[in-house]
Amino acid sequence: MNNYYGSSWEENNTRQKQVFVESGLANAFMKQVFVIMAFGLAISGLSAWFMGNKLLSGEWLHLFMGPMRYVIMFAPLAFVLVLSFGIQKMSYTTASIVFGLYSLVMGLSLAPIFLVYTQASVFKTFFVAAASFGIMAFVGAVTKTDLTKFGSILMMALFGLIIAGLVNMFLRSSMMDFVISGFGVLIFCGLTAYDTQKLIAIGATADTENEGVRKVALMGALSLYLDFINLFLYLLRFLGNRRD
Repeated sequence: MNNYYGSSWEENNTRQKQVFVESGLANAFMKQVFVIMAFGLAISGLSAWFMGNKLLSGEWLHLFMGPMRYVIMFAPLAFVLVLSFGIQKMSYTTASIVFGLYSLVMGLSLAPIFLVYTQASVFKTFFVAAASFGIMAFVGAVTKTDLTKFGSILMMALFGLIIAGLVNMFLRSSMMDFVISGFGVLIFCGLTAYDTQKLIAIGATADTENEGVRKVALMGALSLYLDFINLFLYLLRFLGNRRD
């Protein structure tokens, strides 16, 4: 995904951002990004809620108890890889369909959270995550600080977070899980601001009617979508009320 964006944005981030905002193109491009992202979140939310209710009733619980659960678990990753490495060969319409299917499958993979946490706490955490995401996206859009230098630090921290999570799968330490969750919230708050500023810089000369630019907007929406989903899941560990 970063390769599709290109790396030149880091070299003139501040200048491009100023031109982009002053030209009035920022609203058009970022609106497109957030509309696509909201579309994906809506699909994921509805599919997670629908499947969650089916699991609570025990009707489709068997899907997550056999080999099918691994298909549901890893399918979102497959869609991300298809988009990341194949979008340049796709039409925008095809890429949009793949993104929609990805959002659907991601929602299905998130459904088991309704078996662990109460619905009220899931919805509460969703709104807290939405507010946190909105604040950090706003910070990324208006700050005069160049966040480029924090990008590599955040990515290194993210890889460390993944490794720590894998290790704790075997250790099963509640304290380590608490620490990982705290760092997860901080990392994805930072990535939200970073990705927002990056998208503004990328779109400095964006023509929203151009198919290539629309693909960039879609990939930007995917990046922010992932920031939101991960922020939500880490916050859920703190705010979620577990079922008895």
